[in-house]
Amino acid sequence: MKPIRFLTPFCAIVFGSMFQPAQAQDNELTLYTQRHYAFDETVHAKFFETTGIKINVVKAAADELIVRLKEEGENTPADIFMTTDGGTLHRAHEAGLLRPMTSKTALEKVHPPLREKESHWVAMTRRARVIVHSKDRVEPSELSTYEALADERWRGRVVVRSSTNSYNQALLTTVIEADGREKALEWAAGVRKNMARPPQGSDRDQVRAVAAGLADVAIVNTYYIGILETAEEQKDRDAAAAVKIFFPNQDGRGTHVNISGLGVVKASKKAVLANQFIDFLLSEEVQAQYSKNTFEYPVVDGVPLSERQQRWGEFKADNVNFSVLGDLNAEALKVFNEAGWE
Repeated sequence: MKPIRFLTPFCAIVFGSMFQPAQAQDNELTLYTQRHYAFDETVHAKFFETTGIKINVVKAAADELIVRLKEEGENTPADIFMTTDGGTLHRAHEAGLLRPMTSKTALEKVHPPLREKESHWVAMTRRARVIVHSKDRVEPSELSTYEALADERWRGRVVVRSSTNSYNQALLTTVIEADGREKALEWAAGVRKNMARPPQGSDRDQVRAVAAGLADVAIVNTYYIGILETAEEQKDRDAAAAVKIFFPNQDGRGTHVNISGLGVVKASKKAVLANQFIDFLLSEEVQAQYSKNTFEYPVVDGVPLSERQQRWGEFKADNVNFSVLGDLNAEALKVFNEAGWE
């Protein structure tokens, strides 16, 4: 995904009235982020062009950033913490690393459970974790729920990434919450038995495996389908064309949805500017462009889905509180270990 310019002249005028340039002494924010999307750089550049505020980016794994924030304490240079998992945001809040936001957009246009009840963090984008299946070997009528993938009929037909992946950990926490620990362990063990190969690779690799005939179904995040559909290499576009998205658990709790989100670092001396940045990220124009360019779903009411997402179809999302993803993360790791899910 190459950075592109996306604001129309009209939108630039609107943003210019919303976000006034900062004073010279306060013209930088430091962002601690787990995200690695090229389009984020485009957004940061547009924010600088609009406000004069430069975003200095520090990238690392989310847990590493949390440890760093704890060690740096009041002396941290960080102003904003951003991650790709609601459970991690919850843990950062529980650790006392975030302060309540004053972002008007976050408070008025992003509804629970997409923000912490006292606004210590807010979702920026959403991503659904779905089942993708071979168009040739699987009919949608054969699929129903995440839990059903543990059935023996799927033996040797499933691929999914490692239990160390936060997306899988978050999914398992919701299974524990919905079905209880015993049933969740049965599910994890059943899916492990049904795998066509040991867990490995990225979500893109799971799609490629299905397209190559190694397996018939995979568990992946929707936006990876968008990445493959728009890839430079024809073989990746062909892989995306060989599979179809299925939204599981539509007759029950709904499809698991996680978030990318952020919060203002408690020790930051630039909370006003940090909230200005949050307002910018949650503006309708930027939300629509994330939908189009990173293939993540918007979090602000009224922002239309991209044409690509509309083709994927509508779905009911599981509205489990994101605190569950943090509170049950350690239990999910134990369940994965007991199930033999590497």
